[in-house]
Amino acid sequence: MRTRPLLALAGVVAALSVSAISPASAAGTVLTTGSAGGDAVATGDVLSASLAAGTAATLYSSATGTSGVSCSASTFTAGVVDNPAAPGAATESVTAHTFGGCTSNVIGVLGVSGVTVNNLPYTTTVSSAGTITVTPASGSTIQTTVKLSTLLGTINCVYQAPSLSGTASNTDNSITFTNQQFTKTSGSSLCFSSGYFTAKYAPVADTNVSGSPSVFVN
Repeated sequence: MRTRPLLALAGVVAALSVSAISPASAAGTVLTTGSAGGDAVATGDVLSASLAAGTAATLYSSATGTSGVSCSASTFTAGVVDNPAAPGAATESVTAHTFGGCTSNVIGVLGVSGVTVNNLPYTTTVSSAGTITVTPASGSTIQTTVKLSTLLGTINCVYQAPSLSGTASNTDNSITFTNQQFTKTSGSSLCFSSGYFTAKYAPVADTNVSGSPSVFVN
């Protein structure tokens, strides 16, 4: 007669044990503000971040080289589409990604007129493990146009990538992209054939909350 109550009690104990050893499950949602396990980031909130202090966003011609384009300023803006319970993956829509203060050390290039991110918005997923994946809309591609000033005038170098991968860290509320490869799809011979994108953005903040608190991943 006591078999079913004992089995039910065992199930409760097991569930409590799992909760106790899984930080993500205690955090509530994947994205929180103020602290890990803090207040849930609301759907529709706008997240934003600029380059981490003392860093630059670079698009170099190789993964190990230093020839290419370097930008001292960059900012992204993304709206939260879904923020489920942790562990899981939150979804964001990147609606703006800007670059400024860009220079180039490519021979024959006098300067950088601009760097423009095309084909927005992009979909970004952020997992509880801190893995970030950026993808374009169906049938589109991630694309960046770099305008270079030369003796012969301005040239447009167009680079594309099927997706981007990055990592999120709660240590400094950052997201980092390292050597994400783009391929040149159009442009003159002064445009390097491949571009490797590296940038660190911190802190990521929720601009809809008073004081724009930092965002944590759980």
